[in-house]
Amino acid sequence: MDHKIAHAKDLLLAQSGIEIHDLNKILDGMMSYGVDYADLYFQYTKSEYWGLEEGQVKSGSFSIDQGVGVRAVNKDKSAFAYSDDISIEALLSSSNIAKAIASKNINHSQKLNHPKIIANLYSPKDPLSAMPAETKINILEKIENYAKKMDERITKVTASIAGEYEVIFVINNEQKIAADIRPLVRLSINVIAESNGKREQGSSGGGGRFGFEYFSDEILKQYAHEAVHQATTNLNAKPAPAGSMTVVLGPGWPGILLHEAIGHGLEGDFNRKGSSAFSNKIGTQVAAKDITVVDDGTIKDRRGSLNIDDEGNETQRTVLIENGVLKGYLQDTLNARLMNMPITGNARRESYAHLPMPRMTNTYMLNGTRTSDEIIKSVQKGIYAVNFGGGQVDITSGKFVFSAAEAWMIEDGKLLYPVKGATLIGNGPEVLKKVSMIGNDMSLDSGVGTCGKEGQSVPVGVGQPTIKIDGLVIGGTA
Repeated sequence: MDHKIAHAKDLLLAQSGIEIHDLNKILDGMMSYGVDYADLYFQYTKSEYWGLEEGQVKSGSFSIDQGVGVRAVNKDKSAFAYSDDISIEALLSSSNIAKAIASKNINHSQKLNHPKIIANLYSPKDPLSAMPAETKINILEKIENYAKKMDERITKVTASIAGEYEVIFVINNEQKIAADIRPLVRLSINVIAESNGKREQGSSGGGGRFGFEYFSDEILKQYAHEAVHQATTNLNAKPAPAGSMTVVLGPGWPGILLHEAIGHGLEGDFNRKGSSAFSNKIGTQVAAKDITVVDDGTIKDRRGSLNIDDEGNETQRTVLIENGVLKGYLQDTLNARLMNMPITGNARRESYAHLPMPRMTNTYMLNGTRTSDEIIKSVQKGIYAVNFGGGQVDITSGKFVFSAAEAWMIEDGKLLYPVKGATLIGNGPEVLKKVSMIGNDMSLDSGVGTCGKEGQSVPVGVGQPTIKIDGLVIGGTA
C-alpha cells in the first residue's frame, strides 16, 4: 500500500474506527439515489504563524483542523455537506445530501479514466515539528537585521514566517482511493524607507513545499535586498505618465497578470457556462504566434504543485495555448464529464468545507528567443514594470487593472528613472495578441502566490520571461 494512503488512513480514519468498506457502503448508499458521482474528502491540517516587528514577536498562532466533505453530483448540480466530526454517524448524516439532487430517469455519463498516481513531488515530512520555534524566530530576527543594515533609510521592518502540514484522503464511488501529504512554508518581509519627508515601502519573500531549513542566510539576504531595493528605488521615483504606450513586463512575478487576466478564463467551469472570453475557441488563434502558455502542477517542491488534485486525480503539465493557438482548458471531474474532455488534474478546494472546482497550479509562459536587453533597447518610449502590487480582473470580459510596485521609464532604449503610480489597464485576450517580443529569461515567482476564486483561496505559482506589449493603457499620476 502507498505510504501516503497508509498514513492518511491511520491519521484520519483509524482513530474513529472507520474502515474502507464502511466508506464504500456510504458511497453505494449515495449512488442508490441515482446520482452520477459521489466522493468523500478527508483532511487534516496543522498550521502555525509567527510575526516579528521591531525585534519582537508581535503575533503568533497555531491551529489543528480536520474534517470531511461529502459530495454527490448529478449532471451539473452538486449537493455538498461537511463536518469537523470524522465518524460513521457524521458520514451517514452528511451522505443524505444525495437525496437533494436525486431524480428519476437519469442519463448516466461515461466512466472517466483516472490515471494511476505515481508522483512524489515533495517530501512528506512535517515542517512544523522538524524545527523548534526558537529557530524559526531566529530566522525572522536575521532577515530583519539584514534589511536594517542594508540602507540607513530603512526605518521599519516587519517579517513573518508560516508553515502548514496537510494530509488528505479521497475515495469515490468508482472505488478510487488516493492520499497526499502536503508540506508548505512561506516567509515574508516588508520594509519602510524614509528620506526627505518621503516614505515608501517594499516587500519580498518566498516559500514552497519543503521545510523551514530552505531559508538559509543567502536566501534571507536575497529577500531583504529585494524589499530594500524596491522601497529605496521608489523614494526617487517620479510620477508615472498616462496614456497608451509600450509596456515591458519583467520575468517571474509579473506573470500574475497572465494568471489573472488569462488563466482564469481558461478554467473549465467558465468555459462550460460560456462566460469566458475563451469559450468555444479551441483550435483558434487567440495570441501572438510565439506565445505558449502551460499550467504545470508537477514541478518539484513548487508552491502550486500537487501530487494529486483534491479529487485524487494525478496533476499534469497541460498546454493551454501553443504557438498562439488555444489547445484546451483546465478541468476537474464534473466539468470534464459535461464537456466531454479529459480530466487535467486541476480540481482544487480550500478545505474539506468547500466544493472542488477547476483551478490553476503553476501557470506560466514559455521562453522566447530575445534577451531582456534586446527588448528594452527596442522601446522608444514606454514603461518597464519590474514588479506588481494588487489588481482586479473581470473574468467574463478579460478586462484588468494592475498596479506596478516597481516600474521604470524607458526612452530611446534606456532605463532612465523609476516611476510611481503606474497602473496597467487592458484586456487579457487582446494583450495576448499585442505581445511582439518574448525573452529567453523565463522564471517562476519565489513562492508567494495565493489565488482567490468564489471565496476560496489556494496556493499557486506564476511565471513568464520578459515580454514586450505594443500599446497598453497606463493610468499614471503625472
